[in-house]
Amino acid sequence: MDLDYAKYLLEKTRQDYNLIAEEFSNTRQFIWKDLKPLLDYTNSGDRVLDVGCGNGRLLGALENKQIDYIGIDNSLKLIDEAKKRFPRGNFQVADALNLPFPENYFDKIYSIAVLHHIPSKEFRLRVLEEIKRVLKPKGLLILTVWNLWQRKTAWKSFFNKAFLKILGKTKLDFKDIFYPWKDKSGIIVTQRYFHLFTKRELKKLAKKAAFKVKETGILRRPESKDNNIYLIAEK
Repeated sequence: MDLDYAKYLLEKTRQDYNLIAEEFSNTRQFIWKDLKPLLDYTNSGDRVLDVGCGNGRLLGALENKQIDYIGIDNSLKLIDEAKKRFPRGNFQVADALNLPFPENYFDKIYSIAVLHHIPSKEFRLRVLEEIKRVLKPKGLLILTVWNLWQRKTAWKSFFNKAFLKILGKTKLDFKDIFYPWKDKSGIIVTQRYFHLFTKRELKKLAKKAAFKVKETGILRRPESKDNNIYLIAEK
């Protein structure tokens, strides 16, 4: 992908989440059940970074543990939502491509449903390299991406974009799509950028960033048909 177009998509994603921040936050009041096993990787006393924290719901899920938590997001409006929910939380507007922290600083870093919003292989790799930089030796990355392959609308968009790619009529990479955000009345508010990951691709990318991959798999949500791909990796 052309990096100028990738930068445009990064900015579009930031603007999209500023646009839908309040309604998006209302749909993310609690950690979904399938994500709860990932909380067990964090211990009391850990310094934890939440990359793409959104409205801060991870902090709410970890509040029974004595941790030093920092949540970052590039959407000012989502950070505002996080501060409303957790006034005493440490939330900052920051860019995952340039984390404002020193090397070897965090014990654990969470990135929940973020990497699939990062366009281009170059930028996705840079995010993982930045995360690795600020992790302590033996520190863990706990990461998830949506498993959008299961959704009919994602499949339809994928085939449409793949056909355009073959014809040279789209700037998107293969497995890139725009996925709609709809308001309560079903009207499409915006089309959000996603990259469709597979477990194999995610694992390969983490290894390229020099992580030691400990585990990958699927987190299934019993109350719905949705699920996530997860990865646990060590610095």
